[in-house]
Amino acid sequence: MPFYVAPEQMMKDKADYARKGIARGRSLMGVVYAGGILLAAENPSRTLHKVSEIYDRIAFAGAGKYSEYDQLRVAGVRHADTKGYAYSREDVDARSLANAYAQLIGQVFTHDVKPLEVEILVAEVGPGEESSREAAGGDQLYHILYDGTVVDEDHLSVLGGESEGIQQRMESAYVEGWSLADALKGAVAALAGEDRTIEPSDLEVAVLERESGRRSFRRIKDQELVSLLD
Repeated sequence: MPFYVAPEQMMKDKADYARKGIARGRSLMGVVYAGGILLAAENPSRTLHKVSEIYDRIAFAGAGKYSEYDQLRVAGVRHADTKGYAYSREDVDARSLANAYAQLIGQVFTHDVKPLEVEILVAEVGPGEESSREAAGGDQLYHILYDGTVVDEDHLSVLGGESEGIQQRMESAYVEGWSLADALKGAVAALAGEDRTIEPSDLEVAVLERESGRRSFRRIKDQELVSLLD
């Protein structure tokens, strides 16, 4: 017969295991600015992306074990494409996608021996026809934890190992309605902290632009990234 382990102890051990795995990865954040949503991550790799497009106005970001959150990204793309094809493109939204992710991650956490060592962010930018303040109110940031818990964030979400410290630094620097350049500088400073600097080559940056029409996702790299940080 297998050894008996109390359910409370089993859940605690799984949570500790998942948190340790996530803490080994680098952090990322999503923050609302005047023109949309900025997604910034510390990622020196040019081939393995932490931030990606899911659908027209929806983006995905993951922290933790790359192979696991990339599988979730692929599953999200398939879910969104299938729903958009079967019904309408307008029926695909971040809320339903976040709920689907929460069910999948929670199922693995409860029933499998090993939990997923991931935290993910699903972001959707609001429409661009309204005023900037009203449009920003339509932005959605859903932070899904390793146990399937969904946190509906307001204007800022931080994932990864040092999320608490980064969140505090970013909250103190946050300005409602700030420009893309100011938001990016604030995000990089919060990710780096006081003791170090992050070079542009070690950053992965993308935006969901409010006024870009149907497809809002765009990567910022190379000279454009350098000029925004200068």
